[in-house]
Order: sequence, then C-alpha cells, then structure tokens
Amino acid sequence: MNEKNEKIADLYIIHGWTYTVEPWKTTLDLLKKSGIKVKMLQVPGLTDPSNKVFTIDDYVKWADREIPDGAIALGHSNGGRILLNLSSRKPEKLKYLILLDSAGVYEQSRKKQLIEKIAKIGKPLKRIPVVDKAFHRITGTTDYSRAPENMKITLANMLESDKDLDFKKVFTKTFILWGKKDTTTPPRQATKIYESLPNAELKFYANWTHAPYISSPEELARVLSNLITRLKA
Repeated sequence: MNEKNEKIADLYIIHGWTYTVEPWKTTLDLLKKSGIKVKMLQVPGLTDPSNKVFTIDDYVKWADREIPDGAIALGHSNGGRILLNLSSRKPEKLKYLILLDSAGVYEQSRKKQLIEKIAKIGKPLKRIPVVDKAFHRITGTTDYSRAPENMKITLANMLESDKDLDFKKVFTKTFILWGKKDTTTPPRQATKIYESLPNAELKFYANWTHAPYISSPEELARVLSNLITRLKA
C-alpha cells in the first residue's frame, strides 16, 4: 500500500470467514452517514478468491501490507484472529485494535465439534438456497462446508494457529465488543481474551449474535461510530 497516495481511513475492517461482505452493507452505510471513513479489506481466499492454501503467517503479512501504520483496525471472527497475530508480532503497528466476536482462543474439543456440526448441517442445506440463507440469518455464521478444498485446509491452519497465539504480547490498546448470544465464539472466550490482554476494555451486548452486522446492524454502527469518534478526539 502506498500511504503517500492514499488517505488513511478512520477504520479498517477485516471480515470473518465469509465469501461476501454484502451482509455488512447496512452497518457500513450507517458508518459512512455518520462521517466515518471505512475500508473493508477483501481477505485472500475468501472475498478475494484464490487457490492458495494460507497460513496465519500469510495473513499477517497480507494485513501488514494492507493496513497503514498507526491505523485503527477492527477484526471480526477470523479477522480478529489475524489482527491479534499481527499485533502480537508488531506491537507498534496499530494505534487501536477492535475485536468483534473474535476468533483466536484455542479450544480443541469445541473447534472440532463446531466444524463437524456445521459440515453435517450445511451439506444438505447448500442444495436448498432459501433454507441455507435462513440458516445463516438465524445463526449468524457462515457455512464452512461450502469452502473449496484449499480453504478447508486454510481453516484447519487457522484453528491450529490459536495454539501459538500469545495474547500477552498484544500491547495495543484493544476494545473487545461481544454478543451475549454468540454461540460460535461464546462469551467465555471474550472474557479469556480480556483477562489475557495487557491493555483492553470489554463490553457485552445483550442482543448481538456472532455476527452483529446481521443481528443488530444499527446498534453496531452506533457503537462503532461513537468509539471511533472518541478515539479520534
């Protein structure tokens, strides 16, 4: 990224494990109306198609290139995992880090159950578009079973990388925003991250699911707008 030729946005977002950012549209439009300049990054292999198998190292290098030094960045789910790893390796990179229902906590049994459950449910659903869409809307999650083979391996790489993520090396001031109705990365994981980070604030939201940009887009936009305005002041 050529920082001299591109104005730094108020907020950079790395989305989670999804193949479209269309569900973010309402939140992004509301942020724009509130005067917040946002750049949604297109994650390689997901919203930016690729046949490559990615490791956490690949994604950290990618994020480092795409996000200017001293920026404010938000990571949702897998995006949070990427930014946590980036911040642990380059503590000076971000000015502020926002974690939205972030991945990154290693729970071997739960991760395995999650993948097996979604794969089992998603396989028959993917042949019924209307039911599939309703499933995603209700659960706030993406159907991992739809992933191409290279991204299934990439997902396994991401989950395994959590073993080595050292939260205590993340010195960036961090704001943890979490839904109490999140069943994908449940609230106990938010508490673990908060207790492990040297410089963090944690706030739960009663009606948010794992994907608050779907379940509560207006409230999410309001929360983010107020936070970014405060951090820029």
